[in-house]
Amino acid sequence: MAARTKARKLALDILFAAELREEEPTAVLAARGRPNQDELSEYPHAVRLIEGVQEHRERIDELIATYATGWTLERMPVVDRNILRMGAFELLWVDDVPDGVAVSEAVGLATELSTDESPRFVNGLLSRLQQLKPSLSL
Repeated sequence: MAARTKARKLALDILFAAELREEEPTAVLAARGRPNQDELSEYPHAVRLIEGVQEHRERIDELIATYATGWTLERMPVVDRNILRMGAFELLWVDDVPDGVAVSEAVGLATELSTDESPRFVNGLLSRLQQLKPSLSL
């Protein structure tokens, strides 16, 4: 498994845990860093994703809520919400990850970790954001 794929899984674990604990992702990251500093230093992209999602979460959630046809943010499974947040962050704010890779990796996580319908939903929503990317104000 590629390093960035592992980093995305690690970031998703932390974002998921932070939402369940109702804590800031960077606080969960810091707590996890104490006994697992080697793991975090091995995957700097995970830290980048966690910090980026936290920094841009309000705008990311606004975009997801706007373009998630038939779904409110609150109704989405927690794992899907956080996969979408990471995918949207990579798609819109990370220049060294190709758009197609950001979408594909998010769909892969949804395939592995969520419901049967989730990969199609994640793909559709992130693909829509990809199409609108040039016109979105970030």
